[in-house]
Amino acid sequence: MKRYVHAKSSFKVKIKKFIFGTHVSDSLLSKMIIYLLLIAIGFLYLYPMLYMLSNSLKSPSDIINPMVNWVPTSLYFGNYERAFRVLRFFPTLGRSLVITLIPALFQTMITAFIGYGFAKFEFKFKKLWLILVLLTFVIPAQVYMIPRYVMFFEFKLLESPWAIVLPAIFGQGVNSAIFVLIFYQFFRMIPQSINEAAEIDGAGPYYIFFRIGVPLAVPAFITSFLFGLVWYWNETYISSLFLGSAYPNLQLRLANFVSEYTQMYASEQLMQLNEGIRLAATLLIILPMLLVYFAIQRWFVEGVEKTGITGE
Repeated sequence: MKRYVHAKSSFKVKIKKFIFGTHVSDSLLSKMIIYLLLIAIGFLYLYPMLYMLSNSLKSPSDIINPMVNWVPTSLYFGNYERAFRVLRFFPTLGRSLVITLIPALFQTMITAFIGYGFAKFEFKFKKLWLILVLLTFVIPAQVYMIPRYVMFFEFKLLESPWAIVLPAIFGQGVNSAIFVLIFYQFFRMIPQSINEAAEIDGAGPYYIFFRIGVPLAVPAFITSFLFGLVWYWNETYISSLFLGSAYPNLQLRLANFVSEYTQMYASEQLMQLNEGIRLAATLLIILPMLLVYFAIQRWFVEGVEKTGITGE
């Protein structure tokens, strides 16, 4: 009887240990909860993409057929052909890259200089200047857009890519204050003893920044560049205000897609606009950013893994 009770109690202990584990992190229950959360979050991100891909490959007959849900009867690429033509994809893509890649690169470099200066140098009213920099993010962009528009008009920079590039060169691009804060916090983690050792060896501030600071801050550079690229790519308010119809990017083409499509195919009754064509145009605009992400993610992950610096 005692053996039976002992075996039963030990069995219960094993089951309890298997389900709950010795620690919360290695229990089966916690792992199941984590996996369920990850699957739910992944589904929220993947569902819109799968929906757009499925409907963009449907023919007009499949779109109006209630029996066809996710899998089209046949792959139909006519939606992409018409969306490609209306967007004027390659010329517009070139203009979009000019006002996306160049500002993102300049913004990353300039904010790195600013963040390094705040992190490693002491000067008068340093905290006040840092607060003023961060206020440029807190204050809504609409507050200072009218003065900036007037200034660009006087300097004849409107409807030109310089209206987007110049603010990035001077550290006033899209959400520049966030990148300054990223570099400021990252460079603060670098031990001051490294800079002091380099100064003893005769290295100047620029040498220390480029040969010590930049290699150690690769994760911050990649993160800032990636976010800057996405934000400039998705920016429509500034682009519509400063560029207008004279220098349209893909986002502005998409905003005017319905009117341009109607105008282009007004005489063809069989080419009426439907949901598949709109979703095909949306996917064509998302595609470049997806390619950039898949190209950069390896360096991004490796950079994060290599950050083993602790502050003093």
